[in-house]
Amino acid sequence: MISANPCCKRSRTEAAMACQDPVRRSLLLTALAAGAYLAAKPAVAEEEDQPGSDERPQKGDFLVHSEGEHAGESIKPADLEVGGPPVHAWPKDPKSSVIRKGSRLNEIVLLRLDPGELDDESRSRSANGIVAYSLICTHAGCPVSEWVKAAESDKNILKCPCHNSEFNPRESAQVVFGPAPRRLAALPLAIADGSLTVAAGFIGKVGGQPGR
Repeated sequence: MISANPCCKRSRTEAAMACQDPVRRSLLLTALAAGAYLAAKPAVAEEEDQPGSDERPQKGDFLVHSEGEHAGESIKPADLEVGGPPVHAWPKDPKSSVIRKGSRLNEIVLLRLDPGELDDESRSRSANGIVAYSLICTHAGCPVSEWVKAAESDKNILKCPCHNSEFNPRESAQVVFGPAPRRLAALPLAIADGSLTVAAGFIGKVGGQPGR
């Protein structure tokens, strides 16, 4: 007996469409991956409604942990190890103390790398070897949540698990594999009062928005 395709165990109509149409199946996988990631994040409804919470990172914003036991705490250079793992962050308005997590497009991935491995462009935006990029993939808007060995290198890269796009954080998060059409948006950094801060707004389009 031929076993049924696992994806066809949902409702018959929906499953038939998803299994027979590659585009629908790809969109379904994207939605499932993004949904699973967001489901693992703590509930933040109250703070998301605060004025300014959905505004993009701005110069002078502090960066705070977006997850884990230190969620909401300011990030210091010592919180990041050279070579990874990455730290996920939200920008925080220093005047109002509002954390800008009202939009998922504001989440940031931080990495501390050997400054000697960074290209000139990346180094100019870094702080003590720490670089920051948008966490949102430029292909379908999934979170770039993996830090793994590159397919064609012995060094770790940022990877989106939805469609396997890979980005090299040492070279301005350029695409090195997969369907992503462009690099991740970069966020220039500075250090103030011993904590990481935003030196300027995002450089490049965030997520799956059209454009260069």
